[in-house]
Amino acid sequence: MNRDQLYFLLLNIGHYMDHLFTLIFATVAALVLYREWGIGYAELLLYATPGFFAFGLFSLPAGWLADRWSRDGMMTVFFIGIGAVAILTSFSTTPLQIGTGLFVIGMFAAIYHPVGLAIVTMKWKNTGMRIAMNGVWGNLGVASAALIAGYLIDHGGWRMAFVLPGIFSIIMGLAYMALRWEGIKEDQRAPAPSGAVVADTSAANRALLIRVSAIVFLTTAVTSVIFQSTTFALPKIFDERLTGLAAQLSGWIESVAQPGQSDVATMVGIMAFTVFAVASMAQLVVGKMLDRHGPRKVFMTVATIQIIFFFVMPGLTNGLAFAVALGFMLGAFGQIPINDFMIGKMASGAHRARIYGVRYVVSFTALATSLPLIAFVYDTWGFDTLFYILSATALVVLTAAMCLPKTLPTPAAAPAAAA
Repeated sequence: MNRDQLYFLLLNIGHYMDHLFTLIFATVAALVLYREWGIGYAELLLYATPGFFAFGLFSLPAGWLADRWSRDGMMTVFFIGIGAVAILTSFSTTPLQIGTGLFVIGMFAAIYHPVGLAIVTMKWKNTGMRIAMNGVWGNLGVASAALIAGYLIDHGGWRMAFVLPGIFSIIMGLAYMALRWEGIKEDQRAPAPSGAVVADTSAANRALLIRVSAIVFLTTAVTSVIFQSTTFALPKIFDERLTGLAAQLSGWIESVAQPGQSDVATMVGIMAFTVFAVASMAQLVVGKMLDRHGPRKVFMTVATIQIIFFFVMPGLTNGLAFAVALGFMLGAFGQIPINDFMIGKMASGAHRARIYGVRYVVSFTALATSLPLIAFVYDTWGFDTLFYILSATALVVLTAAMCLPKTLPTPAAAPAAAA
C-alpha cells in the first residue's frame, strides 16, 4: 500500500470512527442504562440531544479552521480529541455527566464531515465513487456501534464500549499525524484563501445555482431526520420486535455464546449490524450511478424505495420486520452521498470545507431535533406511527428531487449549461 492509498484508508477509518462514537449511546441507552439507572428510554434520548446539536453546530467553525489553518491538522485533532473524550465519558455515573460527555464528543465529531469530505472531493477523481466508498465506511461505523456495544455490554460492560474505540482512535490519530506531518506544515505556510472565483456570473446560472442549493439544503434537513430516526432507533425497534428471531440466532451460535437473557444485547447488536452493513453497500451502487447518470434519477429512486418500505413496516415482527428494515435502510444509506456529490460539483475549492460545514450544520441540527421527535412519538403512539411519519417525509424528498435539473450548475459553468 502506497502513501496515497494509506491516506485514503485513514480518512475512511475516520468516517467509521465518527459514526461509531455518535451511536454507541443509542445501544447503551436502549439495552442497559434504562434499567441500570432507572430512567425511561425516551428520557435518556433527551440527554443525547445536545451532543447532536454540537455535531451540527461546530461543523461550520471546523470547516473555517480547516480552510484557514490545516485540513490534515484538523483531522489529527479529530482522531485524538474524540478518542480521549470517549474514554472520559466512560466514567459517567449520572445522566448529566454522560450527556456532557456526549456533547463534547459531538464537538469533535463535527470536525470530520466538513474536513474529511473536502479532502476526498478535492484530491481524487471519480467523486461519486470516492464519496460512496467513504460513506460505506461511515455506515459500517453506524453498524459497528450496535455490534460492538451489544457485545461489550454482555462481556465487558457498557463502559468498555466507549473505552476501546477511544484508545483505537487515539492510535489512528498518531498514525495520521505521522503520515501527514509535512502536509500539515505546508498548510500552515500556504496563504489563506481570499475568496471564491466564479467564472460564470450569468443570471441564468445564478438562478440555477440558487434553485439547486435550496433543494440540497431542504433535502439535507429532511433526509437527516430519516437517517437519524432509523439508525438511532433501530436497536430499540429490534429489541421490541425481533425477540423470536433473536432466540433462533442464540441457538444457531450456541457454540460461541450460551443462549439466554445475558445474550439478548449481543443478538440485537448482530441483527442491527447485519442490516446496517448490507444496506451500506447501496452507497457503492449509488456512487457509480451518480458518476454515470447524475443525481436527479438516483435521488428519485432512493426516495421511492423509502416511501414503500416505511409504509409497510407497521405491525410487522421477526423475519418480515427484519427484511423490511433492510429495505428502508437501503434507501436511508443510499441517499447519503447524493447531496455531498452535488456540493462537491458546485462548490468553490478554496472554500469547500466551509460550504460542507454549512451543509452539516443543517444536517446535524436536523439530526438533533429528530431525537425529541423519536422520544415523543415512541412515548405517545409507538414506532408504527413513526414509520408512517417517515414515509411521508420520504415523499417530501421525492418531490424535491423531481425539481432538480438534469445537469448540475458549477462555479465555472457556461450559460448554456443552465439552459
